[in-house]
Amino acid sequence: MKQYPLYIDGEWVTTEEKLDVLNKFTQEQYVQVSKASEKEVDRAIDAADRAFRNKQMGPYERYTILKKVSELLQENKEELAQNITMEAGKPIKQARTEIDRATQTFEQSAEEAKRIHGEGVPVEAAPGSENRMAFTIKVPVGVVGAISPFNFPINLVAHKIAPAIAAGNAVVLKPASKTPVSALKLAELFEKAGLPKGFFNVVVGSGSTVGNQMMEDARINLYTFTGSAKVGLMLKQNTGLNKLVLELGNNSPVIIDKEADIDVAAKNVAAKSYAFAGQVCISVQRIYVHEEVREEFQEKFIQSIKELNVGDPNDSETDVGPMISEEEAERAVEWIEEAKQAGAEVVYGGEREGALLHPTILTNVSNDMKVVCEEMFAPVVNFIPFTDIKECVKEVNKSQYGLQGGIFTQNIDTAFYAAKNVEVGGLMINDSSQYRVDLMPYGGVKSSGWGKEGPKYTIEDMTEERLIVMNLSSQ
Repeated sequence: MKQYPLYIDGEWVTTEEKLDVLNKFTQEQYVQVSKASEKEVDRAIDAADRAFRNKQMGPYERYTILKKVSELLQENKEELAQNITMEAGKPIKQARTEIDRATQTFEQSAEEAKRIHGEGVPVEAAPGSENRMAFTIKVPVGVVGAISPFNFPINLVAHKIAPAIAAGNAVVLKPASKTPVSALKLAELFEKAGLPKGFFNVVVGSGSTVGNQMMEDARINLYTFTGSAKVGLMLKQNTGLNKLVLELGNNSPVIIDKEADIDVAAKNVAAKSYAFAGQVCISVQRIYVHEEVREEFQEKFIQSIKELNVGDPNDSETDVGPMISEEEAERAVEWIEEAKQAGAEVVYGGEREGALLHPTILTNVSNDMKVVCEEMFAPVVNFIPFTDIKECVKEVNKSQYGLQGGIFTQNIDTAFYAAKNVEVGGLMINDSSQYRVDLMPYGGVKSSGWGKEGPKYTIEDMTEERLIVMNLSSQ
């Protein structure tokens, strides 16, 4: 069985304690990865701090390294995609798409490395400052502590690491324990691309050990985290005045207006509800359907689900594979059963085979049910009828979350009303909540976090603005 070491200060470090990584479809052991103890975490943070203080990479050097990583991602695309499928259970065609997206994330970050700039400040306009000139520069924050989730083990790591390096920072990464191999393979690519030692370190372990130690270390200047709102709040409360970029939970709403193209909406939303078994922060969860089109939409939605292939993620035809673990699939079924006991009805799906949960639709739901008010993170959607768009938007906004949402309508007034009033970080018109390209600003409101991903926008958070004022001679 293959074993993977940690990556610290440009060296591959093997530890005695190992973490078993499972094949998520068969639940059999796939590989083993070294686990970091307190010693390895401290060494990684020290390496990042030392690298940042002792070597400053110029913008073009950062560009060159990040561009090379983007090229290496494509050169190793099939190997990396197959690894994602094994350790995450993501269907292989979706894993290949993830590598393509990560390639763009690195390429965009490389380009942004050459565009970081400040601005002139007209202090001479203030009385008594006629002989002064001022401008700002952007400087890196220092050491970035990154904690990434399992669902995009390459691209969501890329969204943290690539902008950080582009801005001139050093990074300590704790990848998800269920999918650590992708991050270690990415470290291999950085090594091949010539990243100086210490600027990228990967330590594997649980959040309660590795994560907590990182959270308490004063040498880390900024934390970037993707995960649950509960853990995000804990980070906020325990990291003092350090900067934070938090991409947290969601229960994405999509509105199907009476003037929507029902055929387009049904096909689009079905695909975006169940991709990667609904384990995407912006997967569709709450579908608000106008009463006038409810029956038609439900019929066409179910037909679209039947066209999805469910099963082995290694099969290039599979659309919906297993969840990340059997325990998570069991949890999703428990939530469904709780909802049924409270009056909800399963109108499609609900069957579970190990970690594989078939696409499911619930109706007769209420806002206090977990399947509605919490983040489902499973292939489960809720149909909620409405008759008035303003009342619908009020219901949508009752959620504690607000990452992304969507509306399908051919009525421009309805579209703009939703755009102005739905409380989310991004609203998609005639598309589902799951639309995302990697250059756009991506982030939520309320309990969905703060700060933005997208290389250009993340770099803003990962740099500090420094004012320079020159007191010139009066001559």
